[in-house]
Amino acid sequence: MTTMLTRGGREWVPDYLVAIDPQVCIGCGRCFKVCGRDVMTLKGVSEDGEIVELDDDDDDEIEKRVMAINDADACIGCDACARVCPTNCQTHALAA
Repeated sequence: MTTMLTRGGREWVPDYLVAIDPQVCIGCGRCFKVCGRDVMTLKGVSEDGEIVELDDDDDDEIEKRVMAINDADACIGCDACARVCPTNCQTHALAA
């Protein structure tokens, strides 16, 4: 377990985003709005249940929009996204 220090010297343990469940996510974007590190992005779910890039031409084939991990390595483990998620669709884990 990795212990970090705040600017004030207090210890805290990062809890990194590792997955977003597209079956549970409602694509509200709250997590995206609180994350300033570009960790997540909005994607589409096709009629076949596949996660796809959003494209204006494919709008008819998109069943719903969901958040997906864009850059997991940019996550600092602050857990802000989990605190604002109304569906608890995210999985977080401690650093190895």
